[in-house]
Amino acid sequence: MVTAMGSMTRLCGPLLLALAAAGSASAQTISAPTTAKADGDFAALAALVGEWRNAEQPGSPLRIRFALTAGGTVLQESWFRGETLHSLTLYHRDGDRVIVTHYCPQGNQPTLVQKEDGVQKADGASLAFTFRSATDLDAATESYLHDLSFDLTNPARPVRREVYRSPQGDDPSVLVLERI
Repeated sequence: MVTAMGSMTRLCGPLLLALAAAGSASAQTISAPTTAKADGDFAALAALVGEWRNAEQPGSPLRIRFALTAGGTVLQESWFRGETLHSLTLYHRDGDRVIVTHYCPQGNQPTLVQKEDGVQKADGASLAFTFRSATDLDAATESYLHDLSFDLTNPARPVRREVYRSPQGDDPSVLVLERI
């Protein structure tokens, strides 16, 4: 039995090593270096750092906090209802665009990519993102963030638009922000 096991190890060992190496190589994703466009778009979003509320309902307990993390390479958007964290969205550069991952209270995590179809205004004030993929999503029963955009034309009152998609259809919303 020891001899048979030793022969099996000698035969399968190199194959297992090759499979492990191939698996780790395919698991690695290397992103392209960021570009000046991505840096500029990320900087426009980073200007949101601070605490905001719904300008049209200032008495609402909703607060949105933007903060830089990971050495200033990730923008974290945290939604609070009072002092309770409600949801989290992370923005970061990837090559020539910004990527968004939203951690929804429903438990799904959609990833959106920056649109490249000319949505941006000539002054660079608007940024738009659309759905790319999601983890832990049952699209037959759950709603999820599908589209997100920011109009940053007026830095004192940025406009955040989003579209949630569900089996019942799209649910758009607009939120005008003001600093607290």
